[in-house]
Amino acid sequence: MSYDDEPELAGYVPREEGSVRHPLTLTVMRVVIVIGVIALVLPGMIYTIGVQMQTADAACRIVVKSGDRQAVGAIARFQAWGGNGPGWYCYAKDFDGSETMLRALGIIPGLQYQPSGTPA
Repeated sequence: MSYDDEPELAGYVPREEGSVRHPLTLTVMRVVIVIGVIALVLPGMIYTIGVQMQTADAACRIVVKSGDRQAVGAIARFQAWGGNGPGWYCYAKDFDGSETMLRALGIIPGLQYQPSGTPA
């Protein structure tokens, strides 16, 4: 018995037309899939950026409080082209409005322990 003798396939002729679905249905499905992927990825990105901003702000306040007693504020800023490459940088804001860069906090903001007497 060969495959040509199968009764289920008797009279079957494959079509070469393409998809069975309507082109509008395919477009709608593609749009829904793109919106779904965006809806899954975007909240995670927003949350991660928010956590990094809060961490950089807290680390910068610690650096300014311990490094510049005359400063009136601390500013943490992400810079793509900084002195140490892309990452978060901590600035001390003085009373006259000028800013002094105190420390690079890194691409993932945070502070590393440095023993007494070693430069930051």
